[in-house]
Amino acid sequence: MKHPTTTKRTNDRDLVVTRTFDAPARLVFQAWTTPELMKRWWVPKSIGIAMTACEMDVRTGGSYRFTFVFTNDPSKPMSFFGKYVEVTPPSRLVWTNEESADGSVTTVTFEERDGQTLLTMVDRYPSKEALDAALESGSTGAFEETFGQLDELFVTLS
Repeated sequence: MKHPTTTKRTNDRDLVVTRTFDAPARLVFQAWTTPELMKRWWVPKSIGIAMTACEMDVRTGGSYRFTFVFTNDPSKPMSFFGKYVEVTPPSRLVWTNEESADGSVTTVTFEERDGQTLLTMVDRYPSKEALDAALESGSTGAFEETFGQLDELFVTLS
């Protein structure tokens, strides 16, 4: 059964995304912290981008770097990177998004309820203007598709 993804601006700086998954918290956490799994669901298939590298040192103080290319022009890679501020398996991840001065800090919590996991992701931007720019760019609009791909991953893992 597919669950809806909700995306809501809760104040000037916070964007909150929620979704329930039909998987235990340990498995949802694993999908967010294992490079081989992350590469299978993180990028929405419809936008023509491929993840070519996924480096993750998932520990408090560790770092990550994701590299992407447009499938129609792989000559211009883009990277997103940052540091893990908090890693509490299997219930919480906090990381920085350092690819720009307007990068957010992301907090993801995994709350298990009767074999399902409620995921809550909060992106806190440094200013109202930074969140406005992220919303205007469309970069925050792919969660429904991305989380649908994560649902598909759980079917293959069970």
